[in-house]
Amino acid sequence: MNIYALKNPEPDSESFTTLYQTNTLKIEAIKSYLLVPGEIYHQEENEWVVLLKGSAQLRIENKTMDLKEGDFLFLAKHTVHQVLSTSKDALWLGVFSS
Repeated sequence: MNIYALKNPEPDSESFTTLYQTNTLKIEAIKSYLLVPGEIYHQEENEWVVLLKGSAQLRIENKTMDLKEGDFLFLAKHTVHQVLSTSKDALWLGVFSS
């Protein structure tokens, strides 16, 4: 499998592909194409995410952030966050842990 060969989602959607998973760790490839704000997340696990391709705008708690290729961040569990918009080719690598 090649992470860059994953199909782009339809507008205003995201697709999630689990690349590896154990009881305490999950690694996902996330493809996003959001023109309007997506789901509001309040997760039960920690998340480290890197934007491998494209651009994105996020709201983390009450702060807005603009991300470009190569930007990464850590979201501690229960951190409220939302993807506000992405380029049509946004590709993320997310690492989730308990």
